[in-house]
Amino acid sequence: MSLLPPPPKEIKETKPQFFQNAELDDIAKHFIGNLYRYRENIIIPKGNGPVQIKTKEEKMIENTVESCTFKSLTACIMGYGLGAAIGLFTSSVSPNMTDPMGNERKQTAREIFREMRSTTHSYAKNFALIGCVFSAVECAIESQRGVTDWRNGTYAGGVTGGLIGLRAGVKAGIVGALGFAAFSTAIDYYMHSR
Repeated sequence: MSLLPPPPKEIKETKPQFFQNAELDDIAKHFIGNLYRYRENIIIPKGNGPVQIKTKEEKMIENTVESCTFKSLTACIMGYGLGAAIGLFTSSVSPNMTDPMGNERKQTAREIFREMRSTTHSYAKNFALIGCVFSAVECAIESQRGVTDWRNGTYAGGVTGGLIGLRAGVKAGIVGALGFAAFSTAIDYYMHSR
């Protein structure tokens, strides 16, 4: 065992990464960092707080909620509820009730409720169908195009209006497509301009 200090190590000549000047190269290495990325090349920007990486369960739930099936099913259920509310309102103010001053037989409460139920259910089914078709077509178009903009709603409105209008004929399908597309465009413009 020797008490002498170890011989000095040979300093390797490192090739400069950014600048030829050694001082500038050291400063650049300090501010830019190393050229090696860890964690599968994930770059996490620091924003207003700490960044948390999502777990597999969170990613699975996020993928499920963002799927076209979930979106169209949600639109179908919400459309059914909205249609039921509108149908209930319109059936309560329906003008086809008999004239109270006339000599016709008066409707019973059971007949009135039966008519309200059928009207409410009819509106609910139609709104559910419109919501489901529109949402499914818009999601499919958005997935195919890879862009989220106003055109997706316009195209989806055209397809949905055309399909609904085709039940009454080709001319009604064209008018329905144009009308629904214009309405979807106007709603998208209003929602995004706010």
